[in-house]
Amino acid sequence: MSETLPLFPLHAVLFPEGDLALRVFETRYIDMVRACLREGGGFGVCLIREGSEVGAPAMPHDIGTCARIIDTGMRAEGLLGIYTRGHRRFRIHAMEARPDQLVMAEVEWLEDLACVAQPPEPLRRLLAGLMGVEQAAPAGPMNDALWVTYRLAERLPLKLCERQTVLQADTLAEAQAVIEAAVRRLGLWTEADA
Repeated sequence: MSETLPLFPLHAVLFPEGDLALRVFETRYIDMVRACLREGGGFGVCLIREGSEVGAPAMPHDIGTCARIIDTGMRAEGLLGIYTRGHRRFRIHAMEARPDQLVMAEVEWLEDLACVAQPPEPLRRLLAGLMGVEQAAPAGPMNDALWVTYRLAERLPLKLCERQTVLQADTLAEAQAVIEAAVRRLGLWTEADA
């Protein structure tokens, strides 16, 4: 089933259950935020493939994440600030720019990746260290391999293209392979850790 969603293309990747703070200053996005708050809807965050965040509509990657607004407020510099949380992944089927340059997309919701009960222990330990949490007794989301994979993709110093590859992975194994390769490249673990 498809749905129409306003897009906010960025030089960032938002993952389901991830948080993203934004400052909003262009009229098209201020109006979009107002509509989302009024209607209780979300908007699509997509990594920019070509173009920039301001001015003419950018060309986004086909897969993004729906963002829901959690909180709003005025920032010190007088700009609207919003705090969002990633909801669901989607694939863009068609896009059209409105006269105000806000891009509306026809999207298909993607199924959550099939998840195993436990994440690989080295990945769980790494995330626990990055988050500064106790790792002795895994609980809650630290038991969810997909959640751990997405949180590592957010916290590790990955290239945007690597984050996008994790987001658009068709399987959990594909997403974890990107993370594991990055962890090795960054020297955060060796084969003995895997």
